[in-house]
Amino acid sequence: MKKFKLGLAMLLSMLFLIGCGGKKDGGDTSAKTYEVYLGCDNAEDSVTYLLLDKFATLMEEKSDGRIVAKRFSNAKLGGDVELIEGAQNGQVTFVVQNTAPQVNFIPEVGIFDLPMVFPNIEVARKVLDGPLLDKLKEYYAKQNIKLFGYGDQGFRQMTSNRRVDSYADLKGQKIRTMSNPNHIEFWKAVGANPTPMAFSELYIGLQQGVVDAQENPLETTIATKLYEQQKYVIMTNHVIHAVALIGSPKAIEQMPKDLQVIIDEAAAEALAWSRKIADERVDGRVKIIADSGTEIVPFNETLYNEMKNAGKPIYKLVADKIGADLVELIQSEVEKVSK
Repeated sequence: MKKFKLGLAMLLSMLFLIGCGGKKDGGDTSAKTYEVYLGCDNAEDSVTYLLLDKFATLMEEKSDGRIVAKRFSNAKLGGDVELIEGAQNGQVTFVVQNTAPQVNFIPEVGIFDLPMVFPNIEVARKVLDGPLLDKLKEYYAKQNIKLFGYGDQGFRQMTSNRRVDSYADLKGQKIRTMSNPNHIEFWKAVGANPTPMAFSELYIGLQQGVVDAQENPLETTIATKLYEQQKYVIMTNHVIHAVALIGSPKAIEQMPKDLQVIIDEAAAEALAWSRKIADERVDGRVKIIADSGTEIVPFNETLYNEMKNAGKPIYKLVADKIGADLVELIQSEVEKVSK
């Protein structure tokens, strides 16, 4: 926290220097440069940071250098919660992060907790670019956050020391989950024994047998070598791992309108690019796992449908928290896009 506060203090002092080269009397702004600050809680070798870096580069290129982007990985500007708060108060210009920590600020983001709501990643991306995105932008705006859109790291997948070929194989499995009540209730519903555990403790937890299984996008499973402690990776596709690109209205609205247009264009282009990179990295991660000797259990539509059916009570649970309209919207959009 001390490091975060120091970093923010430095940023605030630097903000006063923005605009060097322009007239102090508010004249020609075309000569001014504007420093923007982009942060994430992830390492540089991750889809999250690659999206951040691509967005930063595009802003600089499209603005002919009028936007100077400062990139910060590995929580150098604070963890996920601090980054959201920084965006709200204008101390951090842009943030790229998973949607999970945003639920505490925007409850409607709990829509991403619906199990098996997306039949495949293509449908998911089309839905997340449609009316649902427009609706979610309204909820973010109410919390003083600008939502540009969503990238992803594909679906979250289950790993285990017990092979899962059928619904019955899930019974009693001690699976580590995030401290997310919707996730916990889902794994209970499918017969597993969900065990919330800090991510920092997960590798040792698997090693010592405290838990049998865990679930994460393949990128995370590889980056932290969790697969080394697991015999199987089961392609369950149970929840999308969405990555949100958000910004600070307070900071953005101080910039000239033409640069705001450039920012929107750069965000759209970076998000589209990041999805292609995510697909490429998933394919590469699958190869790493296969080469390691950990067995990959391929996607099983029967298992998927059985887990989805068992998880139906979670839809009501989420609807009771955020409203049935939003749950009905995502379901109707999935049905429409799937056709």
